[in-house]
Amino acid sequence: MTDVTPGAPIVVAVDGGGSKTDAVALGLDGTVVAAVRGATSSPHLIGMAATAALVDELIERLLVETGPRPLASVNIYLSGLDLPAEVAEFRAGIAGYAWADAVVDNDLFALLRAGTSEPDAVAVVCGTGINCVGVRADGAVVRYPSLGMTSGDWGGGWHLGEQALWHAARAVDGRGPATRLASMIPAVFGLTGIPDVIEALHFGRIASSELARLAPSVLAASRAGDPVAQGLVDRQAEEVVLFAVTTLRRLALLDRPVPVVLGGGVIGSRDERLLNAVRNGLADRAPLARVTVVTAAPILGAALLALEAAGAAPEALDAAASSLQDRQAVVVQ
Repeated sequence: MTDVTPGAPIVVAVDGGGSKTDAVALGLDGTVVAAVRGATSSPHLIGMAATAALVDELIERLLVETGPRPLASVNIYLSGLDLPAEVAEFRAGIAGYAWADAVVDNDLFALLRAGTSEPDAVAVVCGTGINCVGVRADGAVVRYPSLGMTSGDWGGGWHLGEQALWHAARAVDGRGPATRLASMIPAVFGLTGIPDVIEALHFGRIASSELARLAPSVLAASRAGDPVAQGLVDRQAEEVVLFAVTTLRRLALLDRPVPVVLGGGVIGSRDERLLNAVRNGLADRAPLARVTVVTAAPILGAALLALEAAGAAPEALDAAASSLQDRQAVVVQ
């Protein structure tokens, strides 16, 4: 049982993605003593100042629940902190907060740790967006800007939604093949037809970020046999495989049995066509890779990293994993 004596040290872990932000406080024995959840903290969506303020609010909510405690470690992993300049900007924005000396990095590192503790590993997230990171035992790291089409990326929930609408629009006006998406997409927004969706997006009645809500329709249409949707799912699988294989190659790890950790809302749907295509693609191009699908919320990995930073014992890590394993990530259904 965690020492609840006022002043007993705790660690704080934060994981933020495109759809939500989780924060937990744990005793050094690995027991969760407080947990809160907030909205997205991605600076790409809400701006860096709002991101810092949201994280501070969540940490303050934790500390209200725990009472005054020394912070042995604070580890923060956020979607949207992809470039060194973004990490530096976030650090500048938190300079006045009590937890300003926190470990700060991209949320892919939390996903990676949730899936493995091995020193050679790759993680691919396919949620609202898509991104990848790879690490090697000697400290080498491969990472990507993750700025969408601008940086060569394809996929994730938002892009799948955009692509689905593109195909549906062409189906409706005769420039493309028929697709179930033409009727499924308007229903998501409570509208009558694709022209209504296009107009609502154009005039700002539907925010562009809401396109991520269409990803479940893509998966559902694919399962129903829609060729257009199946093509999108297959392309998404190829992009996941390409990220993983490229990262393994850049780290010179293609000839070693390395874990490839997969997570995020689109992956977490466990869509059979998507995952089979990913596994088959990796088996063909990186046959020694070992695929691990993480459905636990990435706050698990963030908590383990925070405990490790505080020097917690192995049994504390086991206790934290046991407590947090059942917290499920937000998934696309």
